Amino acid sequence: MGDKANTHPGAAGRAITADQPSSIRNVVLVGHSGSGKTTLVEALALTTGAVNRAGRVEDGTSLSDYDEIEHRQQRSVQLSLVPLEWDGCKINLLDAPGYADFVGELRAGLRAADAALFVVSAAQEADAIAGNTRLIWDECAAVGMPRAIVVTHLDTARTDFEQLTRICAEIFGGDDPDAVLPLYLPVLGREAADGHAPATGLVGLLTQKIFDYSTGERKENPPDDTQIPIIQSARNRLIEGIIAESEDETLMDRYLGGEDLDLKSLIDDLEKAVARGTFHPVLAAAPAAPGGKQGLGTVELLDLITRGFPTPLEHPAPDVTTPQGKARPALTCDPAGPLAAEVVKTTSDPYVGRISLVRVFSGTLRPDETVHVSGHGLADRGHEDHDVDERIGALFAPFGKQQRQMNHAIAGDLACVAKLNRAETGDTLSAKDDPLLMEPWSMPDPLLPVAIQAHSKADEDKLSQGLSRLAAEDPTMRLEQNQDTRQVVLWCLGEAHMDVALERLRTRYGVQVDAVPHKVALRETFGAPAAGRGRHVKQSGGHGQYAICEIDVEPLPAGSGIEFVDKVVGGAVPRQFIPSVEKGVRAQAARGVAAGHPLVDIRVTLRDGKAHSVDSSDAAFQTAGALALREAAADAPIHLLEPVAEVQVLVPDEYVGPVMSDLSGRRGRVVGTEQAGPGQTLVRADVPELEIGRYAVDLRSLSHGTGRFQRTYARHEAMPTHIADKVRAQPAA
Repeated sequence: MGDKANTHPGAAGRAITADQPSSIRNVVLVGHSGSGKTTLVEALALTTGAVNRAGRVEDGTSLSDYDEIEHRQQRSVQLSLVPLEWDGCKINLLDAPGYADFVGELRAGLRAADAALFVVSAAQEADAIAGNTRLIWDECAAVGMPRAIVVTHLDTARTDFEQLTRICAEIFGGDDPDAVLPLYLPVLGREAADGHAPATGLVGLLTQKIFDYSTGERKENPPDDTQIPIIQSARNRLIEGIIAESEDETLMDRYLGGEDLDLKSLIDDLEKAVARGTFHPVLAAAPAAPGGKQGLGTVELLDLITRGFPTPLEHPAPDVTTPQGKARPALTCDPAGPLAAEVVKTTSDPYVGRISLVRVFSGTLRPDETVHVSGHGLADRGHEDHDVDERIGALFAPFGKQQRQMNHAIAGDLACVAKLNRAETGDTLSAKDDPLLMEPWSMPDPLLPVAIQAHSKADEDKLSQGLSRLAAEDPTMRLEQNQDTRQVVLWCLGEAHMDVALERLRTRYGVQVDAVPHKVALRETFGAPAAGRGRHVKQSGGHGQYAICEIDVEPLPAGSGIEFVDKVVGGAVPRQFIPSVEKGVRAQAARGVAAGHPLVDIRVTLRDGKAHSVDSSDAAFQTAGALALREAAADAPIHLLEPVAEVQVLVPDEYVGPVMSDLSGRRGRVVGTEQAGPGQTLVRADVPELEIGRYAVDLRSLSHGTGRFQRTYARHEAMPTHIADKVRAQPAA
């Protein structure tokens, strides 16, 4: 691994095809925002010959010239696929956004990939690496996904590769820091005026060779006398780390006995340990210098991917059932097997229409064939379940703005499918005569509410369709039509997620919307017993209206709703009009009696009334019942009730104190804490929903991106008087 000197001729101008799963590598690039993932992809593309020295595809565009929103946002906001070819293998690089708001795109990349490459910037602080990146590392570890680490931005002043490697071992190694070790060490060039010496090459610790990139083209040299002691120390530690993961139990004894171990055996053991996900090598990479053909470390990284990362044959497919839930045998990565593919991402193109990025787990996907689309169970987020047949459009591989046609996509491969109008992210594609449904992957729960309204009448006419198309693209977003507040609410993962969603509505679907304050569904209730008399009498020509009713109102325990009791005696209110009084009371309760919020938890007793033999009617007694309730409310204290959520916050132990203090400042009541794993604490609290509208954003800042929380509605409670007075001064929903 790491002794290849020549580049591959590349795949410029054509789609890269794979004839067997063993020649495919699916790799997702993971890392903090700004770590250099996209730049690394472009450097790898240059080394494989897929782009020219200026980083351009043959049509003159860049690999990153495919999303105008990303250019305006100055960051990656969606998962992108770049297929490359190296050493006879097709490498599907999945560039995942690093910003926490787009973790849904990252989860899709983890689903589609067989290995993960964690990109760490040498210019980043340790807490930036330890935050969201550590959580992703743990997710990969939970499913046994092989991982490697590549260090970028070595040209930044005051960077220290050795120190950064130690930090990575501490953060990612956990109980076994020797499972995270460098395969190469950077060779530093001449020191600049600022005291920084840029990396000009790499030294291979196993091969003990120097790979010089100073001319922009990789050259192999032997080490000099000053480098040998440094190489030997790091090499010994690397060999010990490889031996610890080797299946050959005799290696350690042979090594300690002074035997010079065979280089090929060490490399074989290293590759097996990487593929198993038990050893995580650290490499370094940098873009090519102007006019250069190869970026520093790109050949070594491509070799690791092709020789150390697993093939799709080694990656278990998700569990499958029939759409009706009947168990089916486990899938194997067999191009001749039953078709089973999954939509991992959905986008819209103004010219092509809907485009679905698909991972094929079994069988072979071909253009113009009819497949069955099975739904994914996210109806609560605005995504309908599907159980329909659809015709596959063109298959293609994206490359920047290009769409390179594919004749087929075999098991293990990734492809884009045009014009699947019903399929959404998470859906399963299978043979129409043998429909299957894959177990969905875990989606993060959107917890930041954004209320929107159409900017104009023309926008209002297009809003519904635009929102449905937006929801089809992004399963991490939840669309809510709140009946209590009469607001359209987009639940997002954060402010950046919200900004992208609103911009996509405007630019892709031509819908201009305005964000408005999000309203919480409040309630009202009586604070003391009261009585009311409703009199609705009109005798102004024609058929009159006559209805009088007297009621008593008393508060009930929380959650009781509204009870209606009939205690009329002597037929003061005719039996046929008693339901009318109840209907009027309930209608007025739904409209509220003080601040326009629904009235709950009361018992209304109808005790007397009067009727007219001619002028009484259903409508008259409904009006009288509503008037009686309003009169009773005028003589009683009316409490405003606010929803309270049960909040569970998972944070590293060092943030427990600040989190509990913050929750208390939000009128929260901490009800308990418990250990939730090594170094993790779960904080449980009851918090008014009025206080946690932006908690998704605030917790991220408070915990440096390491905190997670869940919220569930618990109950409505009386609002403090001073806050209730402020709410009453505002117009009702």
